Amino acid sequence: MAEDDHSRARRYVGEDISTTTSRELRGWYFTGLAAEVFAVCGVGSFAPVTLEQLARESGVLRSDGITPCVQPKGAPKDVTGSFVRLFARANDSEEGGGQCMVRPFGRETSSASFAMYTFSAAVLVQALVLISFSPVADYGTYRKRLLMGFAFSGAIATAAFLLVWPQAYLFGSVLVVIGVVCLGSSFVLLNSFLPLLAANHPNVRGEDFAGTGPGHPRKPLTDDAGTSAELRLSTQISSKGVGLGYAVAVFVQILSIGLLTVLKKAHFSSDSTSLRFVLFMVGLCWATLTIPGVLWLRNRPGPPLRTIARPSSRLPAPLQYLTFAWSSVWKTVKIAAKLRQTWVFLIAWFLLSDAIATVAGTAILFARTELHMGTIAVALLSITATTSGIAGAFAWPRISKRFNLETKTTIIACMLMMEIVPLYGLLGFIPFVKAWGVGGLQQAWEIYPLGFVYGFVMGGISSYCRAFYGEIIPPGSEAAFYALYAITDKGSSAVGPAIVGVIVDRVGTIRPAFAFLAVLIALPIPLMYLIDVRKGRADAAALSKHSGHSSGGGITMEDYSAVNEGTATEGLLGQRNSHDGEDD
Repeated sequence: MAEDDHSRARRYVGEDISTTTSRELRGWYFTGLAAEVFAVCGVGSFAPVTLEQLARESGVLRSDGITPCVQPKGAPKDVTGSFVRLFARANDSEEGGGQCMVRPFGRETSSASFAMYTFSAAVLVQALVLISFSPVADYGTYRKRLLMGFAFSGAIATAAFLLVWPQAYLFGSVLVVIGVVCLGSSFVLLNSFLPLLAANHPNVRGEDFAGTGPGHPRKPLTDDAGTSAELRLSTQISSKGVGLGYAVAVFVQILSIGLLTVLKKAHFSSDSTSLRFVLFMVGLCWATLTIPGVLWLRNRPGPPLRTIARPSSRLPAPLQYLTFAWSSVWKTVKIAAKLRQTWVFLIAWFLLSDAIATVAGTAILFARTELHMGTIAVALLSITATTSGIAGAFAWPRISKRFNLETKTTIIACMLMMEIVPLYGLLGFIPFVKAWGVGGLQQAWEIYPLGFVYGFVMGGISSYCRAFYGEIIPPGSEAAFYALYAITDKGSSAVGPAIVGVIVDRVGTIRPAFAFLAVLIALPIPLMYLIDVRKGRADAAALSKHSGHSSGGGITMEDYSAVNEGTATEGLLGQRNSHDGEDD
């Protein structure tokens, strides 16, 4: 172990360069799959359905503004109201007479749009939180502490759904916002561990550092497709993590269906009550499965965080840290702007992540409100997508290897496959298809094959994008740059759901949103094609080398200041040293 600890020079005081162990990898996998349970069973399945159901049980029909959307169990039957609901459901006109409406903050909103708006608000808040904490995570032992703090906070917020009732559906929105913020923050911090785990893995060390001594520059080997050994390993670890996460999520989803069945037989007072018990179980699973990460995942500390609080400043210490965080993110943006391949990827990721989030949310609410699928049927849809995601996570590396595809080519192939989902939904507008009564998502069973396609594609995109991005960011600033990755991801994900919500409120049906989704998925394809991973890797390495000379590792405030003044990296990124030639 001692030899391993000195197989390369430390970039800063306190850097942990010990060999990545199987125990540490297991800790990373457990923490990731714990979050994936909430991502799949919560955000991707029961959270939007629960929000919609809570709003529905508190709402009234748009057709008359009086009739409750859901009659309390055991209440006398309202014959007139029943006829109104049946007529409205059978005649989903453009006016949306059959829509269930609520009035949060005095504004009339459909129950489906309410769920979409909540998730838009959640990702906006998430982006603000990421900006406020992510730069600090690159220093000291904050990375692991923040990861565990967000994981347990999100789990508690999810379990707290047990305390929500229909008239307090806005409280449910608050819990969703907290859960989504903690989920996204957890994934940012998990992703920031990935390059460190790969760089210190025995396989990479044996291949990348053979024949070099301490202090020698790193010389990553590349295959014929221009992919380094570190990126290949990162992709494998990432794919395995996604696959394991999906597998556990499927198991929890099956448990959820069993719980829903038991509660239904127990004649619970409302559908939302059963759904809230399911979310309680999901939160419990998130907390329990995070514990191995607490025990096994190493800190992998960053450079020491110099004292920011200054006696001369009039601001309290917390505000000084907050100011540091926001200014650091802004300077990270400036640095990323100088790394052309990085910012092109971030623009593509902005569009792609918006499409991914919007497709998932739209499909669930379409199934719930347009196809009138029950909670268990929606849960089975989630299981279908998640199971195919497991297949995709393990199949895409084999497909990529079989056809010798570059990582970006694999990502583009995934995006092209995802186009199937909105294009199939648009078939429902074609008159002769509509006349058949099947095709274009007119029957509930049709959504299951599309769920399989979506899951299979996500199995590839989830693992390949984060590993690909890790190859073109400066070593030593993983948390800051993965936070930028997540801010781009979550910031964009507020746009699509909000637009779909507006479409539903204006038109009265979700189907026209498929045209918007088709365009949104297509936009990032040419951008992804333009990325040159070799040049991106060399530019990021040049930036890291410069910051290493000035600070002993990572990108510090001095380096950020130099970039602001235009004195750092500009010249460096314009020239290539001899080692960049070896990378190519």
